[in-house]
Amino acid sequence: MNRRDALFVYVALVCALLGGLISRAAEDHKGDWTLHRSEEPGKVDFALIEHTHGHTSHHESSWPLNAFVGLDTSKPGRQNVKFTVMHDAGRFDCEGFVDGGEGTGFFRFSADASYEKEMKALGFGGIDAEKQYEMAVTDVSLRFAKEMKSENLRGLDTDKLIAFRIFGVDAAFIDAMRSAGLRATDCDKLVAFRIHGVTPEMVSFVNQGGYQPDEDTLIAMRIHGVTPEWMKQLQEQGYAHVELEKLIAFRIHGVSPDFIAQLQGLGYKHPEPDQLVAMRIHGVTPEYINGLKSHGMRDLSIDQLVSLRIQGID
Repeated sequence: MNRRDALFVYVALVCALLGGLISRAAEDHKGDWTLHRSEEPGKVDFALIEHTHGHTSHHESSWPLNAFVGLDTSKPGRQNVKFTVMHDAGRFDCEGFVDGGEGTGFFRFSADASYEKEMKALGFGGIDAEKQYEMAVTDVSLRFAKEMKSENLRGLDTDKLIAFRIFGVDAAFIDAMRSAGLRATDCDKLVAFRIHGVTPEMVSFVNQGGYQPDEDTLIAMRIHGVTPEWMKQLQEQGYAHVELEKLIAFRIHGVSPDFIAQLQGLGYKHPEPDQLVAMRIHGVTPEYINGLKSHGMRDLSIDQLVSLRIQGID
């Protein structure tokens, strides 16, 4: 064998070895599945639990029943089952049993050989075997990737596509947020909207109230519980146009509609927002006011009440 032939054989062996390693890496993705009835019609709660390299990953969400090729959950009694879930990134071959619409078993994942190349052509790179498995689990399809790319979003990459699928950011959600008055172009903020519950309905309600909040303010409102329902309760107490930053401060420090109602019952008809926050910060409660009254200290202003509390006079 000459050197050229030897080199050819060597290269062929290396390629075969690498191909085997890649194939084995893809086949390493296997584990358990569970299936439970869902409250959503036409769907089931399906979980994939993978045990690998000393750790466990668990992904569970509602999947449409028609995604399970070869599975019939309508049959009565316990039955052994084999079914397949086909996603663009790969397929899940599952075996096990189902009884009364619920079941468990084991799965093996096979990556689609063309997926990484097709995603790269769309501008989404960095897809190794682990990430492709994750994209299969979350069903990051080629169609979904194209849809998100057409939305002209900032910071869109492979990881954001996965996050979008996990938290439910899709074209319908983006369009609804834009119709409600937001630009909705930042990927991180779109994910944060979903995590914290900023909805198109909330955005519309706030805008109709005469506010023009930025996206960070909307997220902060949800984090601290400034909801439309809570804002309506404040409006009933006479606080209809409080600055959003002060509404957030209300929530942080415990200025509630009930607290305001108790103060009004004690004769403090409409304290300023800053006064309400100061009262809560320094512990001027209805109980504290009643305690001072019992000692003959009546008709004190809010500023006087706060000053007495700061000085430690009980």
